[in-house]
Amino acid sequence: MQNITVAVDAMGGDFGPRVTVPAVVQALSHFPELKIILVGKQGDIFEHLSDFGYSSLSKLAEELGDRIEIVHCDQVISNSLKPSQALRKSAGSSMNTAIEWVASEKADAVVSSGNTGALMALSRRHLNLLPGIERPALVSALPTKTGNFTWMLDLGANVVSSEEALFQFSVMGSALAEQHLERQPRVALLNIGVEDIKGVERVKRCAELLSQTQSVNYIGYIEANKLFDDIADVIVCDGFTGNSCLKASEGTAQFFIEKLTSSIMSPSIKGWIGRKLFSGLLKELKLLNPDQYNGASLLGLRGIVIKSHGSADVTAVVNAIGEAVHEVKRRVPSRIRDRLEAVLLERH
Repeated sequence: MQNITVAVDAMGGDFGPRVTVPAVVQALSHFPELKIILVGKQGDIFEHLSDFGYSSLSKLAEELGDRIEIVHCDQVISNSLKPSQALRKSAGSSMNTAIEWVASEKADAVVSSGNTGALMALSRRHLNLLPGIERPALVSALPTKTGNFTWMLDLGANVVSSEEALFQFSVMGSALAEQHLERQPRVALLNIGVEDIKGVERVKRCAELLSQTQSVNYIGYIEANKLFDDIADVIVCDGFTGNSCLKASEGTAQFFIEKLTSSIMSPSIKGWIGRKLFSGLLKELKLLNPDQYNGASLLGLRGIVIKSHGSADVTAVVNAIGEAVHEVKRRVPSRIRDRLEAVLLERH
């Protein structure tokens, strides 16, 4: 069994160690091959480890052996810090130190719920981009109505992207999805219509590039109302559009779940009837909860970086760590590099 080491930024996100520490304990029980490097303020970490009976380093070692290591850092990168500021003020921070563990090859992947811009900037500094990549992109799996998944990128790493960047996102997303599907993925560009004349020029030019690339299974444009129809396995767009679509979808799903829950939990006869009729539907709708699919990959780097939602709960962070484990096993950066080399040879 392959041993996998994941560095976790314990201080990132809205809740810090209150969520990351229980998530790490759960992840260690789920993945027997996993070792965690937990990076952050040691006092805060042990405050929450004590809830599980780990009140000291000796007790931790006695129970978990060398499967968890705590690296103390005093500094925390705030969510309001700009990427340029984060680069200047990152020394001694939990996020920066966790990324450095991957850069030094002492860890196989990093997981953080912290500042997205800072995570991207620091990851680029320490891990560098793969050959042929202009900018990294955030990608995550979304559920579809058939029970399958579609991978969407970019989800916010880049506000605006050129046609060449969109093309690179398509290649990277295809390589990632292929490791999950074990077949050639269907790749589509998000657009305001499916007709060739629709959309901005950079999307049209990217479509031309993809149409001429045999190693990418490009199927054309897709509209936002078809994101969850299982028409495409990979959906490509710029970060502003992708992030807006994702948050609108998450908000809509949460709205329906909350409205249905409040209706069927009502003590009235209407609520009683609702519980009888729709309790099964509520369970199905809860599968749309964004926490179930937490863990966006920052693709295009020489190392594996997983961005967790800032508001993620324990289950969501466990899922993000699980995505890191999966990508390590599948050697995702190496497979993306190989696919890029094949595409570059094809284009020349």
